[in-house]
Parts: sequence; C-alpha cells; structure tokens
Amino acid sequence: MLGSLFQTFLHQPLLNFLMLICAYLPGHDLGLAIILLTVFIRILLYPIFRKSLRAQKEMNELQPKVEELRQRYKKDSVKQSQELMALYREHHVNPLSNIGLLLIQIPILIALFRVFGGGFEAVSITPLLYSFVSLPVIEPTFLGMFSLVHPNLILALLAALAQFYQGKLSLVKTTSRQAKTGLMSLTQKSMIYFFPFLTFLLLTNLNAAIGLYWLTTTVFSVGQQYFLAHPLSFTRLKK
Repeated sequence: MLGSLFQTFLHQPLLNFLMLICAYLPGHDLGLAIILLTVFIRILLYPIFRKSLRAQKEMNELQPKVEELRQRYKKDSVKQSQELMALYREHHVNPLSNIGLLLIQIPILIALFRVFGGGFEAVSITPLLYSFVSLPVIEPTFLGMFSLVHPNLILALLAALAQFYQGKLSLVKTTSRQAKTGLMSLTQKSMIYFFPFLTFLLLTNLNAAIGLYWLTTTVFSVGQQYFLAHPLSFTRLKK
C-alpha cells in the first residue's frame, strides 16, 4: 500500500517531469535535465528550508546558555532536563522542529534517488510514463563530458567538498571555553568531516546522475543558506 502510494505520488511524477524536461532540452542532455529538476524541487522546498534554517539559528543562539545549564546541572540529569525545557519555552524554541522538517523531506529525497539511480533504459522507464509523455532519445551524459550511468570520482569529490563547506556554514559559533568543548560542539565538528567522507564513499559506488544531483542540491542549499543569513537591503540593491 505505502509502496504504491509512494510510486504514484512521488516517484512517477518526478520521473515524468524529468523526461519532459529532457525532451525539450537541446541535445536531450540528461545532466542539464537533472540540474533543472533539482533546482525546481529546491525552490518548492524553500519554505521548509527557510523554517529549518530559522530554527537552527535560534538553537545556535541559545547554545551558550544550553552548555551553561548542562555544566551547572551535570550531576542532576532530571534538573538539567527541566531547566533546558524551561529555557526552550522561554525563548519559544522547539528543539525537535528540525527533525519534523527533515521527515517531510525524506520521502522526496528517496524518490529522487530512485529516479536518478534506477537506470535510464527504455524498458524500465516506459511503463511509468504518463500517456501524454513520450520517452525522449536520452543522452545519458552531462554536456557530453562524462557518462551519468557510471560512478564519477570528480563529481563525488566535488559533492563531498560542497557538503563540507555547507557543514562549516552550519557550525554553531561558540565563544566560551565550555561551549567549545561541549559534547554537542564536538559532535558537530566531527560530523563536518564524517558526512563529506561518507558522501564521497557512497558516490564513488553510485552512478554519476546521483552525484550530479547531490552536488547541485548542496550548492543550491549553500546559496540559500548564505543569502538567508546575509539578506540584501534595499539600499544595497539601489547601489
């Protein structure tokens, strides 16, 4: 039941949209179609991304106070939890908000992975196409430079570097010594290096279509994150 709903409302629409984009692109370049589809999805998810970034910013601003409370009540876990919840209520912050927003994005992410990683043979695509969508003559390359049906080390490396940079942008800025040596701070710093490394390992074993998607969505996220953190004022726009 869930598998059927997933295919009907996510996998199949995304695959058909990709085929439509590919059909109207000059040269039917699959790589360009993947980039355009990825950007379109990121624009649709912008409200969720913005809300997630705002929640993350609020948590970052509270981090020094959180670390202070953890140090003060480190021998009393019950009191520590009570004080932390009181702090979150005082500042109207929900520490679990990012988890809920992430859960909304996971089905879309899985569907995109199935679209890009399921192969692009006519035998597997044709049964999933709508009646008004024709299977284009797909050129499974990116600008004729490399194939998207095999792993690509350069794309894997670029995606890993982009994810590393995104992680650096998201790092909580702390000032106190306690906050800098706190468990959350150390965990964040470890994840900044672990996830790009894991990304590189995964993409070296997956087709380059997924690597191109991963790179595109990460670069787009970095751009959104930067401009949300540094909004242009009307004065600067006039200049």
